[in-house]
Amino acid sequence: MADPTSYRPAPGQIPDTPGVYKFRDEHRRVIYVGKAKSLKQRLANYFQPLASLHPRTATMVTTAASVEWTVVSTEVEALQLEYSWIKEYDPRFNVKYRDDKSYPYLAVTLNEEFPRVQVMRGHKKKGVRYFGPYAHAWAIRETVDLMLRVFPVRTCSAGVFRNAASAGRPCLLGYIGKCSAPCVGRVAPQEHRELAEEFCDFMAGRTGTYIRRLEKLMTVAAEDMEYEKAARLRDDIEALRRAMEKSAVVLADATDADLIALAEDELEAAVQIFHVRGGRVRGQRGWVTDKVEAVDTAGLVEHALQQLYGEESGEAVPKEVLVPALPDDAGAVTEWLTGRRGSQVSLRIPQRGDKKDLMATVARNAQQALVLHKTKRASDLTTRSRALEEIAEALDLESAPLRIECFDISHLQGEDVVASMVVFEDGLPRKSEYRRFQIKSFEGQDDVRSMHEVIGRRFRRYLAEKEKTGEWGEDGEVPVDEAGDDGRPKRFAYPPQLVVVDGGQPQVAAARRALDELGIDDVAVCGLAKRLEEVWLPGEDDPVVLPRSSEGLYLLQRVRDTAHDFAIRYQRSKRTKRLRSSPLDAVPGLGDTRKQALIKHFGSVKRLKQATIEQICEVPGFGRKTAEAVAVALARAAPAAPAVNTATGEIMEDDGGTTA
Repeated sequence: MADPTSYRPAPGQIPDTPGVYKFRDEHRRVIYVGKAKSLKQRLANYFQPLASLHPRTATMVTTAASVEWTVVSTEVEALQLEYSWIKEYDPRFNVKYRDDKSYPYLAVTLNEEFPRVQVMRGHKKKGVRYFGPYAHAWAIRETVDLMLRVFPVRTCSAGVFRNAASAGRPCLLGYIGKCSAPCVGRVAPQEHRELAEEFCDFMAGRTGTYIRRLEKLMTVAAEDMEYEKAARLRDDIEALRRAMEKSAVVLADATDADLIALAEDELEAAVQIFHVRGGRVRGQRGWVTDKVEAVDTAGLVEHALQQLYGEESGEAVPKEVLVPALPDDAGAVTEWLTGRRGSQVSLRIPQRGDKKDLMATVARNAQQALVLHKTKRASDLTTRSRALEEIAEALDLESAPLRIECFDISHLQGEDVVASMVVFEDGLPRKSEYRRFQIKSFEGQDDVRSMHEVIGRRFRRYLAEKEKTGEWGEDGEVPVDEAGDDGRPKRFAYPPQLVVVDGGQPQVAAARRALDELGIDDVAVCGLAKRLEEVWLPGEDDPVVLPRSSEGLYLLQRVRDTAHDFAIRYQRSKRTKRLRSSPLDAVPGLGDTRKQALIKHFGSVKRLKQATIEQICEVPGFGRKTAEAVAVALARAAPAAPAVNTATGEIMEDDGGTTA
């Protein structure tokens, strides 16, 4: 591990100009590439005290052994050079998006004498028009099959084309009218190329004009009583419309845009892109990457733009690029995109309307992609075993924690304070063992005290079950008399090997104290602090920092996030139930129908409170006994807090509208 001060450039040596810099390790390998408006200011940030740097940045500068830079004249040149160096050196500390699969494209080989329509994967070739990417190759073939009726372009391979030409006989597609058969000279090379270009124009979104032209030709043919020709044109139009229906219309007809959305956590990020051409979603793709450098959403967006358009040009770069956050050098990035397209490109965040709605859809896809990636990763047995072993080694446990319980506290400004307990066994969630708690011993916001209460309650239940049924057998086996009727142990009967709390030192200390008070010393405790994903142990002043690529850290993070989500859902349900409660809920035997009848008759709960028993009896379905019960319940109910206009701060009168 190198000391950054050993290779820090001398004062005045770094120029105050735009440029690109490289950090190299002791073997002269490039480990990080970056760009800056001012090299002097940016590089100075890397040579601060290590304690003030982000942990990932600190790891990078201590791995490096030297730094060098190249001065450029503009920020756009810096952006281009940064991308080139990242592609050339593949530095380990740079975020690099990689396709999670090799997406298929619909390609038209305009670089050949007789252009061919085909499915292509991998690197793009010069002189080939690409459309997509598509999620599945069969989706391309279905679209092409519909369009070949109208645009009978060659789809055969070079070998089949040569064999047909030498035999003087076209293939089956030539006989059924789905190929113009240039192999046997039915059409001239120029005529076939025009068909291929019309095919490309239609796929690029210029659909309305072409269909209107066919409709006009169909009308003329019908007027001239050329009914067979009119019928053929009608079928062509129908085929094109079916092909268009396979791409959902989401935006205005003339819209050409790429929408980019991100889903991220502390360790990984998923990016999803929707390619919209002619107002229709023509393609979709996505990546997942490790966050190997200290980067925010804006930085991830910039990396994604470099990955997407670094080797593209012309119409492959759309007129609009919609993103969730603008890069720090948005002007330079926009200028770079404009240069690659050859005309103006708009880079912006959608604020309203259909584009904002579609961006929300892309974001949901990104979130689902990240969850799916994590689920696949967690489902692998070897990976889970390695994760448990890494946790045991990092926390100095005697054996792998086969049962992990995680606790989290949730509240809204001190109200509806609840806690959750989730259970992972063998690295997988055991949802039947999840538990929820209400904080009962006090009111208000105190996460540490809440954690102490919840841990104490959970393990008092465990001790009570243990005392009731006898000691546990060897190796954690459940005694026969402790099992329920179905052969499974009762609630809270299993002790965990590891308790994880969502929080840092204070929460960990509270959990350990609760266990000590109960005399439990065979259950390990740790906490996972969300900001830097540090693992805290009881009585330790410094956290345990697991490697970013650690499967153990990933498992702890997943356990913590599951507990957090479970607690939030419970807290929200309690808050919703409380806000919907009514004094009438305390009246025994009073159902929703009669509650609504009361409110409809009197107009509001306030007016109902002012009503006499005789007036309540006037409501259909209410006798005197029920009316008296309603009056008593309303009298006992605490007065509601006055309603406040949040815009003006004005206290409003409660005149009506309160529902039961």
